[in-house]
Amino acid sequence: MAQTSSASEGVPNDEAMATASAGREEIASKLVNRFALLSGVAGLVPLPVVDVIAVGGLQVQMLRRLSQIYDVEFSENRGKALIAALAGSMIPATSGIGAASTLKFVPVVGTLAAVFIMPVLSAGATYAIGKAFIQHFESGGTLLDFNPPDYREFVRSQKEKWESRNKKSGVATTKF
Repeated sequence: MAQTSSASEGVPNDEAMATASAGREEIASKLVNRFALLSGVAGLVPLPVVDVIAVGGLQVQMLRRLSQIYDVEFSENRGKALIAALAGSMIPATSGIGAASTLKFVPVVGTLAAVFIMPVLSAGATYAIGKAFIQHFESGGTLLDFNPPDYREFVRSQKEKWESRNKKSGVATTKF
C-alpha cells in the first residue's frame, strides 16, 4: 500500500485549482449564453412592461445560479439592486429596452418594430451583465463588494463582443 505525504493531503495544488477555475468559468459562460438567449425570447413577449419584468427576472435568476457556481452567498434584494445599478451604467441599452417595450403600445407598426429591437437589446444586456459577474466572482469578489461603476469599461467591451458575435452569425444587431 502506497503512502502519501500527510503534509500535502487535503491541500489542492495550483494546477488543480486552475483546472477547477477554468471548468467553473466554462460552466458559468454557458449559463450566461443560455440566459442571454432566454432573455431574447422574453423580449418577444408582446405586452409592454411585462417583457421588461420577464427579462429582469431572468437576470436575477442568472445571478442566483452564477452565485451557486462560485459559492457566493446570494441575496435577492442585493442581486436586484446590483443588476439595476449595472444596467444603469449601460444607459443606451436600458433606455433602448424601455423604448422598445413602449413601442409595443403602438398597434401593428410599434409591435413589429419592437419584435426586432427588444430581443437583441435584452439578450445583449443580459450577456454583458452575466460576463461582468463572472469576472467579479473569478477574482474572488462577492455580491457585497461588487461596484457597478468599476465594470463600465468591461461591460462596454462585452457589448462589442456580443455585437461582433451576432454579425458573424448573420443576426441583425441593434446598438445597446
